[in-house]
Formats: sequence, structure tokens, C-alpha cells
Amino acid sequence: METPLPLVVTGQQIGAGWTPALSVVKALAAKTEADRIGGEAVFWMADEDHDAAEVAASVGLEGGRLRRHRFRFQAPEGTATGWLPWTPQHQAEAEALWGVVPKAADATLRGHFLACGAPLWSRGLRAFSPTEAAGRGAIQPELARWRALDLEVDLIHQAERLEQARLALPLDPRTQAAWFSLDPRSGARRRLERDEACPSGHWLSPGAALRPLMQQLLLPATAAVVLGPAERAYWRLAEPVWERVGLEAPRIVARPSVHLCPRQAVVAVEDLEALRRGEWSAFATATRLPSTSLALTPDGSGEWDAALQARVQQELERTQGRLARLDRRLLRDLAARRFGLDPERLRQYLFPLGRPQERVLPGLLWLRDADLLDRMEAALASGGSTLLVEAP
Repeated sequence: METPLPLVVTGQQIGAGWTPALSVVKALAAKTEADRIGGEAVFWMADEDHDAAEVAASVGLEGGRLRRHRFRFQAPEGTATGWLPWTPQHQAEAEALWGVVPKAADATLRGHFLACGAPLWSRGLRAFSPTEAAGRGAIQPELARWRALDLEVDLIHQAERLEQARLALPLDPRTQAAWFSLDPRSGARRRLERDEACPSGHWLSPGAALRPLMQQLLLPATAAVVLGPAERAYWRLAEPVWERVGLEAPRIVARPSVHLCPRQAVVAVEDLEALRRGEWSAFATATRLPSTSLALTPDGSGEWDAALQARVQQELERTQGRLARLDRRLLRDLAARRFGLDPERLRQYLFPLGRPQERVLPGLLWLRDADLLDRMEAALASGGSTLLVEAP
């Protein structure tokens, strides 16, 4: 029997336009690792999550500025995202936001996500949905066995250990369900209480803390997973459970961060944090700042009354405030020489809405550019946790 290729798996909750763009980074990072070990990269489409508000939110471009947008899906609350309808109205909204948008493979958000991800599938990544009926039906007996083990107890004890160690606790298993039911016909996903039976004809659906184990069950050849910081916290919560269900946890590869930089900008990785904060003084030094050009101290030598003294103090503070603004203007101009671009424009480019691009922009904008994907792959292959890639 032929040994299957080792898999490198990553994934993300499916979102309109592949929002956020870090989904693209994760996919290419998985491909890079798979190429390194001679394996296959798989993108796990988390299409049974039911956070419709999260998958509906994105941004578009309008007159060179970002505009927030929220798609509206006509579906009952609790509908898993793979079943959300993608209608001609959604397609028209997407095209108004982003220009050319591939037609959905079928009339669902899952179909839209699959179509937009075509440039990745053509590069050798395999799209995988955990809600395909054949695979999901086959594992129901094993999931039922897991549920009978009362794994919630292990999760609660691990949560307490994480709290004592002051480590991140992504969810609290004392209040959040470990199991849900999923109706494969309608996509309705509903919390199951600990002693509640799963309705007939519905699938058992693990909560976020147990999802890593189902991933390994469905993709047993998985050798490594590419995870972001928040996901690593989820996996840490499940650490005591792997042995109890008879599975071995795969190796974790930390997801790198990618920043696209304008071609004319000269930026280094170590510049990013100060740029995000707008600290121009970190990039420019001036022998003399406007605020130091005057020595302003209120001193009436006893000849001023209290009212005049207060008025003088007020005027001096106003003057110092104006000079401080001139300080910042000078430092901004000097930083512009350092970067080859106005630093405030650069900050807004790298951190739109105050956050890294990959957490704000829709990945579709990156997926449409084959040359950009090539440059991102090359950067990821070179290694590093934070990478700068020349923008189109």
C-alpha cells in the first residue's frame, strides 16, 4: 500500500473576499512547509463555524480610501457559514467593492470562497471542507465515542492550569460548549448541553477547543499545522485530550506575518512598531527642535498679579503646544527623507485602520496578482517571522 504524502494543514473561517488577507499568508506558508518536507499543503475551510457577523465584515476601496462594508445574509441565526447564501446581490456588492470577483462555484459563501481561492488551488494547495457528507458521516461513531469520554473535564482542568500560569485562555470551557449539533441539510448549528442527545440525522460538531482533534481525525496524514498566535492558544487548551482519544498532535509551525510595502519606500522590519505608533523621532534626529528655540518661563518678578501670571502661563502653554506641533512636523519631514515617502502615508498603508494590513484587507486583492503571490512565496521560503514584500 502506498504511503500517503505528509500533510501540512492550515485554515481559516471562510470570509467574504477571503477576509482577512492573513488567510492567504497561512495558505502560502503551508505550501512552503509542504515543499520543504516533500508533502502536500491543505487549506481547511472552517465552514461549519457560525459567526456570521465575522465572515460578513470586510473593507472596500473608494477613491483611494478604505470603506467598511458588511454583507447581509438571509439565514437563521446559528447557520454555519458554509450554508450562508451567496446571491447575485452579494456578487454585485463584492464587485462594487473590489472590481473583478470570480463567480461562486455554487450559490453559497463556501462556493464564493472556493472560487476566489482558485489561484492557490492552481499552485498545488488542496481545499478541504470538514462538512463534506461522505467524510463527515464516516467519523460520527468516533466523535460519539469521544463525547462519551466527557472531555469537558480535561478542558476545564487545562483552562485552570493556563490561568494559573497566566497564559492566554481563548475560551472558557466552563461556560462554552464543547459539542454542538449540525444539521447537514440546513447548516443549523446548535449548542449541545453535556447530557443532551444529538438529534437524529444531525452531525456531532466539536466546539473550537476540540476542533484540532477532528481535523487530525479527518486528515490523519497531517504532519504539521500552520497556526497563528490565537490558534496556538486554542491548541494549548486541548493538549491533555490528544492522548485520551488516541491521537498524536502534529508539529506546530508559527504563521509568519507579511507586510506589503510601497515600491518607493525604504523600510526595515525593525521600523514597523514605531511606524505603527507614529513615533517619527525614532527615524529622525534634529540638532535643534522648534520647541527648544525659546526659553519661555513665566516670571513677573513679583510685579504681576495672580490673574496676569495665570494669563501669561496660559499663553506660554499655547506657544509650547504650537512649537511641539512644529517639532513633529520637522521630525516627519526628516523621517520622509529616511523612508523616501511621507511616514504618515506609509503608516496608513502598512496599518490601515490602525491594524496590520493582513488583518484588515480582503485576501482577494492579493490573490488576483500572480506576481505578488510569487514574491510572497519567495519571501516565505527565505524564512523569518515578519516579512516585507514589495507591493504591486
